Amino acid sequence: MPETERVPRAIEFEESSYGELPNEVSVVIPAYNEGAHIVPGLEEARRVLASTEWEYEIIVVDDGSADNTAQAALETGVRVVQHRRNRGYGSALKTGIAASKYGWILITDADGTYPAESIPALLERAAMNDMVVGARTGRSVRMPLLRRPPKWFLRKLAGYLAGQSLPDLNSGLRLMRKSMVEQYEHLLPPGFSFTTTITLAAVCNGHDLEYVSIDYHARLGQSKIRPYHAFEFTLLILRTIVFFNPLKVFIPLGAVVMVAGLAKFAYDVTLNNLSESAIFAMLTALLFWAVGLLADQNSRIAMNR
Repeated sequence: MPETERVPRAIEFEESSYGELPNEVSVVIPAYNEGAHIVPGLEEARRVLASTEWEYEIIVVDDGSADNTAQAALETGVRVVQHRRNRGYGSALKTGIAASKYGWILITDADGTYPAESIPALLERAAMNDMVVGARTGRSVRMPLLRRPPKWFLRKLAGYLAGQSLPDLNSGLRLMRKSMVEQYEHLLPPGFSFTTTITLAAVCNGHDLEYVSIDYHARLGQSKIRPYHAFEFTLLILRTIVFFNPLKVFIPLGAVVMVAGLAKFAYDVTLNNLSESAIFAMLTALLFWAVGLLADQNSRIAMNR
């Protein structure tokens, strides 16, 4: 082929709607009673960050710990912000983000589960994304077996409602634009559902989000996750999707009830009798659809303000 004849190539658009940011990141680490093992993680994070070309700061938010978490963190030279009482994982993240000085926010845990060596991979994908999530899908994922079924169910439910695959719904290792977090701050809960909510908010509103596969280590110390959190996560997913895309919930729900009503109606016809239950089911389906349309209208008005 002559040099003057070149094959046309698509140009990848990489600029986020938020604009370009300098390579400066604030690392926010919530900690609650992690004094026994927080120091090695902080030292490893600092070593990894120092090997990159990014300016950084590390902020530990001591969420009302009863042990020496704050003092142990201070001795490593990082910034420490303290809550007088335990206010929750999400609240600790909000406090750390509010205290941060850079436009990029990287969150991770203080329990040794997320490998610090994965941080550079997230930073490399920053320029073309609004959020980069460390998906716990690597070769070594040490997650308790009892937590895997509910996580799978929640991930599939959220993926269906959001309309795309979500490899990891609530990973605690992620890089986010501070401006994006601030945009949805009023929606972010004080508890463990912070990461789930910001993921769904980003997906439902078309933000640039990318997953990077990471390993996941066994936890140091005692987990703060309890069985009832699975129920809370389910309600949160439904609530968040109803806020951003209510038709995803109300249309299928109404369809199920309508099919049941029509099936009952067909059965009644064979008996030459029309029951109240068939009529009630079909009217209920219409009600679900009407509520969904109204919720969708309100959602669009709220997001356009």
